Amino acid sequence: METDNSTFLECPSEELWESRRQWFETLSESTAGEAAYVVSEQACALIGEVQTAFCAGVWVAVVLLAMAVVDSQLRETELPDYKGNTKDLLSIVGANEALQGLRIRRNSFVHVDPKNPAITVDQQWNDRQKLENEAREAVKLMFEAFYLGSWV
Repeated sequence: METDNSTFLECPSEELWESRRQWFETLSESTAGEAAYVVSEQACALIGEVQTAFCAGVWVAVVLLAMAVVDSQLRETELPDYKGNTKDLLSIVGANEALQGLRIRRNSFVHVDPKNPAITVDQQWNDRQKLENEAREAVKLMFEAFYLGSWV
């Protein structure tokens, strides 16, 4: 894992971009394994956005988008008629409990608590490694949920 605080708000080097891209694609391939899957069209499209954000080092966006992929995938492939909330959806499909943590983190970014902001400008600049670690975990959970129910 390479985080360079000096590249925040700058384009990452080609080498860093490529390193991140390789990590992302290797994880995707290893998580998918040999099975065939029913995939959500929207989730597939959003994975490209997650990968681009990941390669760019836009860590908060990775968390937001990764949860959007999970939600899209589960609603389209596991429970197409489900109209309830994501918290219950994750429970119903028996998803990894850590996805609830990702959902809570996503919600903290989206639903502002003025007394306790989920992210500050100082954190954006000074906690790059912590944010990158969160993003990597979000991507891992995203792929786990994406490949939750194989269809062979």
